[in-house]
Amino acid sequence: KAFHSDQKHPIHRTIMSELKELSSVKVFGGVQTRYQHKSEETKTDMTFTVFLPSQSKQGKVPAVWYLSGLTCTDENFVQKAGAQRDAAKYGFVLISPDTSPRGAGVEGESESWDFGVGAGFYVDATESKWAKNYRMWSYIHVELWNLVQKNFPVLTDKQSIMGHSMGGHGALVSALKNPGRFRSVSAFAPIVNPTECPWGRKAFGNYLGADKESWKNYDATELVKSYNGPSLPVLVDQGTEDKFYKEKQLLTENFQSASASNDKVSPQINLQEGYDHGYFFVSTFIPSHFEFHAKYLA
Repeated sequence: KAFHSDQKHPIHRTIMSELKELSSVKVFGGVQTRYQHKSEETKTDMTFTVFLPSQSKQGKVPAVWYLSGLTCTDENFVQKAGAQRDAAKYGFVLISPDTSPRGAGVEGESESWDFGVGAGFYVDATESKWAKNYRMWSYIHVELWNLVQKNFPVLTDKQSIMGHSMGGHGALVSALKNPGRFRSVSAFAPIVNPTECPWGRKAFGNYLGADKESWKNYDATELVKSYNGPSLPVLVDQGTEDKFYKEKQLLTENFQSASASNDKVSPQINLQEGYDHGYFFVSTFIPSHFEFHAKYLA
């Protein structure tokens, strides 16, 4: 399936046979496409979406990854946030993975909205029940990363990452655990300290087991204390009327305090008066997040 007719970059024209196109639509001068493939990591079919801006007809361009939150698929963000307008403006490829395996058939995986299907928490599970399929860390950072670099017109050394809620947790941890891979990271209402909140304790206890020390490997507030990679710009927006912020699920201030002692990380944390946790909030601040990333992807 051809991306573009441009003869200079065959990478635009050819998709590996492992990718099945599910849908494609023109938007803001670019093309938004949804793909399915068989995952080696999760042992299931996985879906993801890619927006290619018109600038990619001329050659490789920077990329921004977006990780979604609890209950979401790969489609919520691309349908609700209006992010393609900004991706088109700056000429960024936009990659949006799913939030968990689907169809793995693990007992209990669909019993609650905050664990299992739609709630992979971007970790590699170590508990035997979940370890075969719930490998979202390796899926995104090894399998999907390699697939994207090989099949799409992206500049490998110019990529950034962002996310919302559970995906904000995923984005922050991704940047902190992969020093130098992402030029910048941003998050909307992220779960920044999952080892200390009910959502995180439930997920980590089930996926990672009883050893709470191992949980810290996927906790941005813990990881930022010892981060020693290249200088990492961080932007966080948090609504003050977010019920989950009020219920201490997000713990924004814990990350702010922890990062203060590390001059390698420079977080800009904005409390946005009156905003809640949903996509009206995300869509409001998407333009400023793209403007932020554009500084580092130029």
